[in-house]
Amino acid sequence: MRAVQFDEFSGLDALRLVGVADPEPKAGEVLVRVTSVGLNFFDTLVLRNRYQFTPKLPASPGGEIAGVIEALGDEVADLAVGQRVMAYVGGNGCQERLAIKAANVIPIPDGVSDDVAAGVSITYGTAIHGFKDRAGLQPGESVAVLGAAGGAGLAAVEIAKLMGAHVIAVASSKEKVDLAVQYGADEGVDYRTCDLKDTLKQRTAPDGLDVLYDCVGGDAAEPSLRALGWKGRYLVIGFASGDIPRIPLNLVLLKGCDVLGVFWTAFVDREPEAHRANTLQVLNWCQEGRLKPHIHGTFPLAATTDALRVIQERKASGKVIVRPQE
Repeated sequence: MRAVQFDEFSGLDALRLVGVADPEPKAGEVLVRVTSVGLNFFDTLVLRNRYQFTPKLPASPGGEIAGVIEALGDEVADLAVGQRVMAYVGGNGCQERLAIKAANVIPIPDGVSDDVAAGVSITYGTAIHGFKDRAGLQPGESVAVLGAAGGAGLAAVEIAKLMGAHVIAVASSKEKVDLAVQYGADEGVDYRTCDLKDTLKQRTAPDGLDVLYDCVGGDAAEPSLRALGWKGRYLVIGFASGDIPRIPLNLVLLKGCDVLGVFWTAFVDREPEAHRANTLQVLNWCQEGRLKPHIHGTFPLAATTDALRVIQERKASGKVIVRPQE
């Protein structure tokens, strides 16, 4: 079968399209013909060995997939050949077939495409975990999303809106703000054209911002923190800007606010049943048409490098998908 792999941590240039042996499912596993792979910003970090985990080489990018079961390993009784499924796999998704633990796959409901299913595990999973499990978001509260037009940001906008929040989309251009508003944000802020702290304070007066969802880090972090109200919650999602901010802890003290890490991959490992329940909720919302994930674009397997470059250069608006069968 074909796979896109890297055998050194030198960035996008390390990726190669290669031929490898087909995997065989062991006991408790299923063999999945991969139809769609969701790519994420962390894939670009893994390629440079700048992520929390270092994969065993050679490895493939792509942490979430959708596909069709082709074979069952021993001791698998609740799934069937031909069934469409999705899974968070952590990595090695960009190949034509994968052997996956049966306990980790979730059937895809009718009416939800493979591209959508492959793109919701991480971004939407992170958003619902962040807002529900970490921030305890309540209807009527205000939420600002930094990096609101990327895949993670749009997911946060949609989830927060479904949970009844007033959503402020913060992005780096009018076009990106407009896209986030199209996907449910109540209003938007182009942070390159204003004083972000003052603008967020004005938009959330007199009480200040309740929840900040930060996918970006960098220079936008501190002014956004300063806009938080009493007992506000700052959700640390990631650092797409490339810079990890240094938070003045005196602000945390004075505001009585919480800075909460949202480490979704650890949550999946430590609380698998809660993760599964969150994923099923997201899939149900997609099936009902209440969530409409935005696909930035799809790429054939041989163009995986191009797909990741779109993400690395922060040009993606929505989810970037690779289709290994193309």
